[in-house]
Amino acid sequence: MTKPHFKKLLGTLVASSVQFGTLGFAFADTTLLNVSYDPTRELYKAYDEAFAAHWKAETGETVTIQQSHGGSGAQARAVIDGLDADVVTLALEGDINAIVSKAKKINPDWRKKFENNSAPYTSTIIFLVRKGNPKGIHDWNDLIKDGVQVITPNPKTSGGARWNYLAAWAYANANDGGDEAKTKEFIAKLYSQVPVLDTGARGSTVTFAQKGLGDVLLAWENEAYLALDEFGADNFDIVYPPTSILAEPPVAVVDANVDAKGTRKVAEAYLGYLYSKEGQ
Repeated sequence: MTKPHFKKLLGTLVASSVQFGTLGFAFADTTLLNVSYDPTRELYKAYDEAFAAHWKAETGETVTIQQSHGGSGAQARAVIDGLDADVVTLALEGDINAIVSKAKKINPDWRKKFENNSAPYTSTIIFLVRKGNPKGIHDWNDLIKDGVQVITPNPKTSGGARWNYLAAWAYANANDGGDEAKTKEFIAKLYSQVPVLDTGARGSTVTFAQKGLGDVLLAWENEAYLALDEFGADNFDIVYPPTSILAEPPVAVVDANVDAKGTRKVAEAYLGYLYSKEGQ
C-alpha cells in the first residue's frame, strides 16, 4: 500500500483543523493572574471587562483575568512564595522591590517599563468619620485626642496602612519642626488608640463601617467613597485633612512567570492599557 506523502497529509490536517476550529494554538484562550492590593477589587473588576473587550477587538483572542486581593505586603510575599502572578498591581514600590530582591521574578528596571515610573494612578489618604463628625475630627492632631478610636490596618501586611503611617509621620514631622523624637511620640500615641489592626484596608473598612468599631477610619480616598456607596452616605462623612500624602501605587509584569507561561505580550498590554483614555 502506498503511504500518503507526509507534507500532503499534514497540510490536509491543518486545513481541516482550521476549518473546524480545533487547532488549540490558533484559538487558544489566555488567562492572566493580577495580584493586587485590597481596595482595588471594584476597580479591576470593571477594568478587566474593558481590557478583555479591547483585546478581543484588537487581536481576536479571548483573555480571562483572574484577581487576587489582600494586604499589599502579604500579596508580595505570596508571589515570592510561588503565587503564579502574571502582573502585580501593589500599593508600594517596596512591595514590588521585595519580589525583585527576594525571588528574582521581576527585572530590577521594572520602574522604566511604563509611564510615570510605572504608576498609572494616584490617590491620597483621607478620614472617614461618623455622620455629623461627633468627635470633631478635622486634622491629624485630632486623632490623638482622648477617647478617639482610630481604625487603620496593620503596616506589616497592608500597603494602605503604610501610606497612612507615612502621612501621619509627615504631618507630625512638619508640625514638630522636624523633631524626630516628637514625631515618634505622636505616632506611638496614634497607634495606642487603634483597637484592632486588620491585615488589609478592606478589612478595616468593614470593621469601621459594618461592625461599627471606631470613630475615624484612615482610608484610601477611593475606599472612603466606596464605603459611602456600600454602607450608606447618610451614615458617614468624608474629611480631607489640610495636609496628606500623594500615593502612587505601582504596577509590574512578573517577568519570570510570564516568560515561563508565554503570556508576556498580553500581560504588558494589560498594564499598558491602564494608561489609555479608556483605561483611565
